[in-house]
Amino acid sequence: MASLRFAMFGAGFWSHYQLAGWKELAGAECVALCDPVRSRAEARAKEFGISHVYEEPREVFRNESLDFVDVVTNPETHSDLVHLAAANKTAVICQKPMATSYLQAQGMVEVCRQAGVPFFVHENWRWQTPIRQLKRVLDEGRMGQPFRARLTMISGFPVFDNQPFLKEAEELVLTDVGTHVLDAVRFLFGEAKNLYCQIHRIHSDIRGEDVATVMLKMRGGATVLCELGYAGNYLENDRFPETFAFVEGEKGSVHLAPDFWIRMTTAEGTLAKRYPPPSYSWVDPAYAVAQASIVACHANILRSLRGEDAAETTGEDNLKTLRLVFGSYQSARTGQALRLD
Repeated sequence: MASLRFAMFGAGFWSHYQLAGWKELAGAECVALCDPVRSRAEARAKEFGISHVYEEPREVFRNESLDFVDVVTNPETHSDLVHLAAANKTAVICQKPMATSYLQAQGMVEVCRQAGVPFFVHENWRWQTPIRQLKRVLDEGRMGQPFRARLTMISGFPVFDNQPFLKEAEELVLTDVGTHVLDAVRFLFGEAKNLYCQIHRIHSDIRGEDVATVMLKMRGGATVLCELGYAGNYLENDRFPETFAFVEGEKGSVHLAPDFWIRMTTAEGTLAKRYPPPSYSWVDPAYAVAQASIVACHANILRSLRGEDAAETTGEDNLKTLRLVFGSYQSARTGQALRLD
């Protein structure tokens, strides 16, 4: 079967890892790279052997025969690029957060629906090896129905050093890592019926919030607490960017612990096993569990593009995650719990 041809928009920090992830899979070939800074695009294209470089997105569609495009740019540009792909009847993958507002995200999903264009969001967090295993443990049912859970992604890792643009974001930790963690909550526990959020800014030289706490009541009955933080403080078990989890069920509990350990405790005792991510030579050790999951996310979307499987992280599905993200900001502003159903 011939490889699907795609163009990537954006040649910044994450493009290296997105392209390396595609290289791990048979069936997709990047034929063009577009970035407003031509020298940056040329350097990345040389690194990955990409034939054509552009500065203007419309030129890509005029000159290339494409099966899909992969949008790896800042969130402020996502909507225009997705609308452009829809106008050119080209399937599109978009980085998270999909949009800078819920209304904008709805418009992106709708324009692709009307154009009959497949639309995916590259939401890779749920594809992390330990999170997939945690889902399998919950689905097995040995610990009974979950009634309370806590997901934690807090770290003192200097995220602003290699992504300095984050300092200028008006909305930070909820749209950055919160998008990931809240999507993982939906993957693990289903949909929420209400939420309550509080936020803080600890760094004095940033514009957005770097700490957030979100409590959700799920339709299945569980209460889930999400703890998010880029405060830059010191933590005993700092394993950026690992997500830790503790889930209590009617017949037991399960702990996703540091270094990818999953420990399930029931009346029979505690079973513990480590579930590390796959190893790739291109992965930055500081981001290993997150970057390795790019490949699994790519593979799921590629199967969908080929008509072989249904993608998990479509634009329509991701709207439900963004409802939690932007609903959290609304709750933080008003000091009130937000009903979602």
